[in-house]
Amino acid sequence: MLHFLLLGAGLFLLFRLVASDSGAPREIVISEPRVEALAQSFSRTWMRPPTAQELNGLVEDYIKEEIYYREAVTMGLDRDDVVIRRRLRQKLEFVSEDTAATLQPTDEQLQDYLRQHAEKFVQPGRLSFQQVLFSVERRGESARRDAGKLIHQLEAGRGPADPTQAGDATLLPAGLDDASPQDIASTFGEDFAKQIDEAPVGQWSGPFQSSYGWHLVRVAARTPDVAPKLEQVRPVVLREWQFEQNQKLGGEFYQSLRNQYDVRVEGELGVLLEKYKAAGSEAAR
Repeated sequence: MLHFLLLGAGLFLLFRLVASDSGAPREIVISEPRVEALAQSFSRTWMRPPTAQELNGLVEDYIKEEIYYREAVTMGLDRDDVVIRRRLRQKLEFVSEDTAATLQPTDEQLQDYLRQHAEKFVQPGRLSFQQVLFSVERRGESARRDAGKLIHQLEAGRGPADPTQAGDATLLPAGLDDASPQDIASTFGEDFAKQIDEAPVGQWSGPFQSSYGWHLVRVAARTPDVAPKLEQVRPVVLREWQFEQNQKLGGEFYQSLRNQYDVRVEGELGVLLEKYKAAGSEAAR
């Protein structure tokens, strides 16, 4: 063990001598803003300002961290480390993201974005309806047949005066008023919500299937989809606009860096990529 420690110390000293010409800078300056930042971080954690002794300890810890960081970089310990590589990539991506976050569009730009992406912000129509359930749990395979029989009677004008009494008792609501597609889907299921989206107004129709069974539905009122005005959805439009700008600037930033490198992929994949690029260039002509 002693020989091993002596050998390790010797190698470390040899490395320091060889790397001394290109080593880390020897000067460390702790600026006043840095001291203030350390103090503020302490205050946020402990809900009080640090004492003089604690502040000195914070500064000393920062100096130790800085020295270790510089020496680690000098020794190349940051290389070939997946975690460090990903963290550095993330920090560089933040550069372009911070730039996009500072952009403040004009009303004209937001209005134009809203017009071009109207489908993102449209307010879906709403329904008011009644429903009658024929439960599969209670009736089995005859549930659909019984529902179909009742709808034929209603269409022929021979159905019961109150069709809601012809179905099975259930904990489901007898209907919903001014309900959005999401309201309907959360109560009866997405498939049911899609099926009744185009059901006629003012008459019983169906049967429509849900996970509970088969339903007859009478739509009392339907309001169409509404394209909102900018002042109604400004925060959402602004967020989407900034996200798109972030993606655009991030792509441009990466491409500007990518263009500065001569990238070569070796092996079979490299051959395939070259053929792919050649085919793309030929198609572009």
